[in-house]
Amino acid sequence: MTAALLAVPIHVAPPPVGQKPVLGWSSWSFVRRNPTAAVIEAQADAMKKSGLGKAGFKYVNVDDFWYPCPGGQGPAVDQYGRWAVDTARFPDGIKAVADHVHHDGFKFGIYVTPGISKQAVAQNSAIEGTRYHAADIATTDGRANYNCGGMVGIDYGKPGAQEFIDSWAAQFAGWGVDYLKIDGVGSSDIPDVKAWSDALHDTGRPIHLELSNSLDIADAATWKQYSNGWRTGGDIECYCGPDGASFPLTSWGSISSRFDQVAAWQPYGGPGGYNDYDSLEVGNGTGDGLTYDERKTQMSLWSLAASPLILGTDLTHLDPADLALLKNHDVLAVDQDGIDAGRVANSGNRQVFTKTEKNGDVIVGLFNTGGSTAVVSTAMPAKAHYLLDELWTHKRTSSGGVVSASVPAHGVALYRVRRGGDAPPSTTVAVDGLSSVTAGKPATATVSFTNNGFDPVQAARLSLTVPKGWKASPATAFAGVAPGQTVAARFSVTAPAPSTVLPTDVVTANAAYRWHFVVPQTVTADTDVVTGTAIDPPYRSFSSASDAPAVYGQKDDQIGVSGGGADLWTDNDDYTTVYQPGVVGSTATVQTVVESRTGLTGYGKAGILVRNDMTASGTGPEGVILFASPGGGVQLEWDNNAGTHINAVTPPNGAIADRTPVRLKLVRDGSFYTGYYSTDGTTWSLVGQADVPGQAGTQDAGVFITSHTAGTPAQAVFSGFTVGREGGRLLPYEAEAPANQLTGGASIASCGNCSGGAKVGFVGPGATLTFTGVTAPSAGTYPVVVAYLDGSDAGRQATIAVNGGTPQAVHFAPTGDFNTVGTTTVPLALQAGSNTIEFANPTDFTPDFDRILVPGTPG
Repeated sequence: MTAALLAVPIHVAPPPVGQKPVLGWSSWSFVRRNPTAAVIEAQADAMKKSGLGKAGFKYVNVDDFWYPCPGGQGPAVDQYGRWAVDTARFPDGIKAVADHVHHDGFKFGIYVTPGISKQAVAQNSAIEGTRYHAADIATTDGRANYNCGGMVGIDYGKPGAQEFIDSWAAQFAGWGVDYLKIDGVGSSDIPDVKAWSDALHDTGRPIHLELSNSLDIADAATWKQYSNGWRTGGDIECYCGPDGASFPLTSWGSISSRFDQVAAWQPYGGPGGYNDYDSLEVGNGTGDGLTYDERKTQMSLWSLAASPLILGTDLTHLDPADLALLKNHDVLAVDQDGIDAGRVANSGNRQVFTKTEKNGDVIVGLFNTGGSTAVVSTAMPAKAHYLLDELWTHKRTSSGGVVSASVPAHGVALYRVRRGGDAPPSTTVAVDGLSSVTAGKPATATVSFTNNGFDPVQAARLSLTVPKGWKASPATAFAGVAPGQTVAARFSVTAPAPSTVLPTDVVTANAAYRWHFVVPQTVTADTDVVTGTAIDPPYRSFSSASDAPAVYGQKDDQIGVSGGGADLWTDNDDYTTVYQPGVVGSTATVQTVVESRTGLTGYGKAGILVRNDMTASGTGPEGVILFASPGGGVQLEWDNNAGTHINAVTPPNGAIADRTPVRLKLVRDGSFYTGYYSTDGTTWSLVGQADVPGQAGTQDAGVFITSHTAGTPAQAVFSGFTVGREGGRLLPYEAEAPANQLTGGASIASCGNCSGGAKVGFVGPGATLTFTGVTAPSAGTYPVVVAYLDGSDAGRQATIAVNGGTPQAVHFAPTGDFNTVGTTTVPLALQAGSNTIEFANPTDFTPDFDRILVPGTPG
């Protein structure tokens, strides 16, 4: 009997895993399709050298592509039907890499997908330790393998099925695997998940089991029963890098989409298994694809949610500022408490998540998902004396029950809140009404200051700090501000004419005050302000994107557009545009250059828009757009059924890499529209073409932007917008240009609404303005656009003479005042080469002049 008992195998339960959210690194986001032994070992070494290991990051995980993939027949397999190792990438095998990772003091992870490879079935591979073969357990149903394909299902009711997974798990354990990710999991794969869970347990080695991706919340209890973590959504990566590059790794849209997931999955995470919101893309500065504030937001949200923190960045080139974020022990402790935060507020762009730790401390995350600085607040359950510790800035304040902060765009304030403690009052300052200004026009801003503390403050002084050249009202003082009180002051702010199109400047709201009458304190809040300018006729502006302010700018031949919009596709018809009405006929060529973009991420779009009526968003027939997008690349989209929304696209996303600057050309021939792009203006490449129904004989055309992130504007600057034949660009000539000739009393004056910030006035009796060096490629009659300002009641007159010839009299319609620009078109006969154009009036004053614009071709 003793011998019989000894012959029975004894399975010792491995130590528990998943008691806390895992911290580590994975190869997918940055390395992606090219993992090698050298690359993985270098990342492990970098994790050790950087100090991330000491901060708690322990796992180094190889994702997809560690096996050969000869084609759609599935991954190559070994003699027992398990995926073979790609020896070109891992010449000494996976175990050697795992040993290196272990030597660095870390744990090692690897990747699989459900099912069995078709190659194993085709070869009818033996199942190790059994008399069964692959064909005995395989089904014909396909299973997800996103990159290689060629996986089929396993019938776990058949003998040998569990044994096949057991042999694979035993192989991984023998290699020293500590973490296994099963990708492509859906609810139909629960038998696979159970089989792997049992097999890993039976190895006797503690192996963490992680499931991916977009798992069904209805099966949350099952995921927790069999695994230690589960992906709640799709990939965090934006896949928007030029020519397939890994950088940028992600985008704000990918991060912001997780807020609702965190709220929905909150009840299901905890010790043993955690909700996984995908890789933490912090570490490579701008290569992350996020602003500094957005990086803090991602790490804060993931930590509040007790999510695994698996880095997707390149650890061999860490950004120092990002590394400091990753090593913030106070924030990491929020993640490692293993408690999922719940969402207690979700109003507009303000979201609040909280959780209570075992010692009674409350962790509060105040999030601002909007595009400008905002005050975000929440109240503690009871009014009392609280100590607030902001975990990113390490600033401590006291509160009487309100947790509040001025939070930057896409930013966060993360607090640990506990009872008692002596500290200065928690206060906030904010500025409203200043997200954008028009150059030269005073804007009214309101600065508000709130005392959320337990004690009153004294001698409060509110002010605005504006950029050089701006003007702002002086500071306003208040004798004292009681706990819970808010005071406010209004300020007049004026921005000068900008030197560039749609510049963004920082304006700072300041509150200086005293605590206990003697302790000086300050609180500030920055807000980004976009400076726009008037749009000169014949251009007009329009925005259907009501979720964010629309701002426009124009200088010389450059046009700037800033706006929001959820999308310009199917159910959404959101765009902000500067356009010309009725300029596209049945045959036409529309061109522009997308010079630059700011804040445009993911599938945001900037380019050319042509439609019957630019102002008929969502109601009139939609038309055609040709654009560049970080996520989609250069594409042509249109409405293929004479409906009210864009619904067709060519080529597929990413087929033509995104780039700026990029030249775009949209050619119409009846109902056919053809899109081209160029990087040099000489060589043009086809984007695509479409037969578009429902298009009128005359259409509007303009440049547009759609941010694709509701509530958050993006900006684009365009140049050389023309409609007509190729080369018909309007060339600007400023009235105040030094080369021009001014006689008599004609003089230059500042003009906030003028294209160059200046104009020429007092042209009249004895005074003239002559434009010199006006170039024409060939002799002919050119429709010259004259931009002017006329504040008279009936309109003024001027004579225009070309090259000293016979002057022609032109009447100018009133523009309302001498600060508003209007235009009129005058046919002028120009000679090939250089020309002069003189404006005069021998008997009365003319309008003031901003500039003239000359087409590149006659007619």
